Amino acid sequence: MTKQYRIPGRGRVNTARRVTFTFDGREFQGYEGDTLASALLANGQHLMGRSFKYHRPRGVVSAGSDEPNALVAVGSGPALQTPNLRATQVEIHDGLVAISQNRFPCLKFDLGAVNTLAAPLLPAGFYYKTFMWPRSFWDKVYEPIIRASAGLGVAPTAPDPDQYAFRYEHCDVLVVGAGPAGLAAALAAGRAGARVIVADETAEAGGWLLSDTTSRIDGKTGAAWAREVVDELNAMPNVRLLTRCTAFNYGPHNMVALNERLTDHLAHPAVGQPKERLWQVRAKEVVLAAGALERPLVFDGNDRPGVMLATAARTYLNRYGVACGRRAIVVTADDAAYRVALDLKDAGVTVAAIADLRPAPDGALVAAAIRAGITVLPNTTIQRAHGLNRVCSVELAQLLPDGSVGKGHQWRADLVLMSGGFTPSVHMFSQSRGKLVFDEELGVYVPGQSAERERSAGACRGVYRLDRVL
Repeated sequence: MTKQYRIPGRGRVNTARRVTFTFDGREFQGYEGDTLASALLANGQHLMGRSFKYHRPRGVVSAGSDEPNALVAVGSGPALQTPNLRATQVEIHDGLVAISQNRFPCLKFDLGAVNTLAAPLLPAGFYYKTFMWPRSFWDKVYEPIIRASAGLGVAPTAPDPDQYAFRYEHCDVLVVGAGPAGLAAALAAGRAGARVIVADETAEAGGWLLSDTTSRIDGKTGAAWAREVVDELNAMPNVRLLTRCTAFNYGPHNMVALNERLTDHLAHPAVGQPKERLWQVRAKEVVLAAGALERPLVFDGNDRPGVMLATAARTYLNRYGVACGRRAIVVTADDAAYRVALDLKDAGVTVAAIADLRPAPDGALVAAAIRAGITVLPNTTIQRAHGLNRVCSVELAQLLPDGSVGKGHQWRADLVLMSGGFTPSVHMFSQSRGKLVFDEELGVYVPGQSAERERSAGACRGVYRLDRVL
């Protein structure tokens, strides 16, 4: 196995158990506990897909369910291949078959990339004005071409041989998300004797604590604290902890739908075992602890492989033992990215510079970065990223007093990490007709109670809480 990006001693994967899988017909090896994205990154495979319209190269941006670019098909045959799965959520196992999408004849040399040259002639909705003449061409020429070009991936054409299960359940408290806030809420409710169900979409409970090496809770590392809490919850007969389980619908009267993936991570599922289970859970109270999403930055070339969210790089490093590059540029508007830079530096990755959009960043993390020998550039932004199938350099420029941007200077890098702050993940709360209020102290919108929600409390009531990103 090529280990050019695997960092010894880092990560939570089982390095004693190798896993062999294929991507686009090429054999790769990873470790038990890897996702498809982390295993490919460890092997130096950063190009994982192509954009829909212009077929621009695409790589991993995040490390979770918010991944927009690394979409792959998994499985083989007309019945078993599932398109448009996020490589960041696909767990590898022996014999896994993954295929990139929206390319011909292959991912690296895609003839569809010629569309980039014609971009000025292909604005949004161009086909409504372009394919008007001659009228007789529509049915036999234009429409077949448009339909063949539409969509990503190939839908299965044969009957699905898998089985699916359904379960209806009641509980006193349903906790969505098993990060630190969710685990703390479940532990308090479980100790009080309430019937508790905890649902988390990942394979291991703990959330961002599994990627953090500095936080301490009750004198323990974050990961150790999470492990102890999970063990205590699993020992409680009144608590059910569901991993690989996504909450996707919040209906009236605290009816929440969950989708539990049962066999996607197994090489040889038991005969007759359902592939997925749909849960319909009626809860007296609901705790939403879905954490927050890191915001990307907007600049020319921010879609190139090698450009990703800062916290995603930290997750790949500390949870999977993978360095996403050898020479990084960090561009940030908050302190969180400084932790990422320090972790990368400690793992042997060169951090060329931290470009901070703030005019005068200060604090303990900024001072620590400077002591570590990292160049900190205040009042600096990124103008563009250069590269073809992988970023190779960036242009950084000063923000001038009048709000304009100065002349750009080129910096060599194969990894660009961006952090524009964090947005609370309030999708389920909003789906339940919850309203948001602006918290001036945090500087973000957070769940709040409105007059409309007060009136609808009988139809949809609950307790709401978010992980706070520290």
